[in-house]
Amino acid sequence: MLLPHRPARASWLPLLLPLFAAAALAGCSALSSLSASGADAPDAPIARRVAALQPVDALLLGEQHDASEHHVIERETVEALAARGHLAALALEMAEEGRSTAQLASTATEAQVQAALDWSDKAWPWASYGPAVMAAVRAGVPVVGANLPRSRMKNAMADVSLDVQLNGEAFTAQQDAVRDGHCRMLPESQIVPMTRIQVGRDRAMAQAIVKARKPGQTVLLIAGAGHVVRALGVPQHLPDDVKIATVRLLAAPASAAGPETGDYDRIWRTPPLPEKDYCAEFKRQARPQPKT
Repeated sequence: MLLPHRPARASWLPLLLPLFAAAALAGCSALSSLSASGADAPDAPIARRVAALQPVDALLLGEQHDASEHHVIERETVEALAARGHLAALALEMAEEGRSTAQLASTATEAQVQAALDWSDKAWPWASYGPAVMAAVRAGVPVVGANLPRSRMKNAMADVSLDVQLNGEAFTAQQDAVRDGHCRMLPESQIVPMTRIQVGRDRAMAQAIVKARKPGQTVLLIAGAGHVVRALGVPQHLPDDVKIATVRLLAAPASAAGPETGDYDRIWRTPPLPEKDYCAEFKRQARPQPKT
């Protein structure tokens, strides 16, 4: 059984991956030198920050799912790319592969958009993600699901070919992330199968990017921060000719230590969130409910 994952994912976002800084550029073309100019200042407009990352085939935004400021940045990023005619598609971890708004008019209602994406408001509050999604729809840009469908997760758990999609050290690091992400409550027998799901999800998101790619435009992926780590996540499954930029949205004080150098091309800090014990919440949700 798959345990609830939203609180757990937020708890393991700060991945410690010093072993992979040197390998971080493997698997896809990278921005070898992104200017540390005023465009990256904490108070710089998002449109300016996005422009500084261009041109890229794909921009990967790694969020903390419960950080409201991250959802504002996502909407502003959609608007910035769309305003320049640069947005090829908005790809989402929050919707399954195969779901799309491509057949909808730009005047579609929110209910029509949610139906097209088979949106789960319980897992992904529409109030948080709807503004970015609707900004893309209103701009006439397709919104596509990028996540591995739940119907394929059981097969992924037994798919040994997923064990070699990453190098040995990276696959081990993903296993550690799965342990931490489930608050070390998973039995060891479930670690490899759950890691395969994580790898399968990253591969599905990469495939969605490739399918949506258009010359001279940028596919924007919105996903949890762990999915956009260069040495572990989606970037590892992209073809070499796909030029990308990865941005970690980090809800933390400016003085706080950030992720390892090389994990992301950019770190955009937002105000810290109130302290929250994600593992306590995870354990509460995993606890058997009393019969009524």
